[in-house]
Amino acid sequence: MNPAHPPGAAGAAPCWTEDQAEGYLLGLELFGMRFGLDRMRRLLLTLGEPQQRFGSVHVVGTNGKSSTVRMIAAILERHGLCTGAYLSPHLVRFGERVRIGEQDVSPDAFAAAVQRAAGAAAKVDRTLGEDDRVTQFEALTAATFSEMARREVDVAVIEAGLGGRWDATNVLDSRVAVLTNVGLEHTRWLGPTVRDIAREKLAVVRPGSTLVVGPDLHPDAMDEARRVDARLVVASAGAAGDAVELAARGGFQRRNFAVARAAAEAYLGGLDEAAVMAAAAGTLVPGRFEQLSADPPTFLDGAHNPGGMVALAETVREELAGRPLTLVLSILDDKDAGEMLRQVVPLARRVVATSNANPRALSPATLESLARQVGATDVRGVADPRRALAVAREAAGAENGAVLVTGSIYLIADLLRTDPGKAGSTL
Repeated sequence: MNPAHPPGAAGAAPCWTEDQAEGYLLGLELFGMRFGLDRMRRLLLTLGEPQQRFGSVHVVGTNGKSSTVRMIAAILERHGLCTGAYLSPHLVRFGERVRIGEQDVSPDAFAAAVQRAAGAAAKVDRTLGEDDRVTQFEALTAATFSEMARREVDVAVIEAGLGGRWDATNVLDSRVAVLTNVGLEHTRWLGPTVRDIAREKLAVVRPGSTLVVGPDLHPDAMDEARRVDARLVVASAGAAGDAVELAARGGFQRRNFAVARAAAEAYLGGLDEAAVMAAAAGTLVPGRFEQLSADPPTFLDGAHNPGGMVALAETVREELAGRPLTLVLSILDDKDAGEMLRQVVPLARRVVATSNANPRALSPATLESLARQVGATDVRGVADPRRALAVAREAAGAENGAVLVTGSIYLIADLLRTDPGKAGSTL
């Protein structure tokens, strides 16, 4: 499919299927990531400014954004608001990123929204320079806002894609913004220090709004948070409280829920405890310490940077203490793989190094070497992710152990995809 000339972009074209919508979005990957808000503003203007037809909570940060978005949306929904949520990345289908009322939008609705955005993008592209095009994330974000406006949501909880200042989501006038945490990631685009990265993320905060920050925010990031023109709310790590039973497992999810609770309270002005508890008990987060099977216990977690691995290691100690652990790992080449491995390899009896469908994945041989450098002794490489999981499960099953698959969201996607031959996103 030629993304510059999407079928159905003009005239009375037939409605797209979900496969056509996914094909269009995948076709935009050849243009890569391009920062700036001009294309996005033109795109939304062409679509009738849908982002102006609902309230919003804007979530930025290094880790925990998707979990926090789901939790905020769940709390708001249980307070009687019609709520949308926009997440990234997805695991298997692009449509997983767009949720209305705690449900993914239907394939037909998703396809129609992307088709509307594609039609607008074709018009915008004609106004741009020869080497400029609407990007995949811009088209997907515009489709999301269009569908949320069509469905007349009261409030949308929106996860930023990368950074904040030049992210396509930074066209919203959100009265509540959330900064979950800040770590050193994407330094090529966001800057070399925590302070630089925090400044880029905090550019989404509007004057006079409320900024909610996580309980363990880096001091340099907190300094930057105090500089913005907004009422500052620091979520308390104990706000979620042990009295609130979370469906999402792990200490990091308790911290995420504390942030979500503070953000929802900032938006609503007050909370009903029964609604909060119902949201906590009913919100699961796919790909975040998600249990795939029970015999042997097998978990999937999309931690893909050192901070994520620190949180995951804490959860492993809480949930799997005393059980021999087999790790299945795949990591992209732009990540600090050595530091990631230092956090989790000491917790494991063995490591199975594998790859994933993203061309940036480190080779199993490279991961084997890195794992040995941080102390692993039982390490083997298995290139195919499904075979790697089978090898790990066999070893764990023989010793009443557990399996943890982690290191890249793309690895999780490879294992969850029902059609292993179907192409997935690599951005």
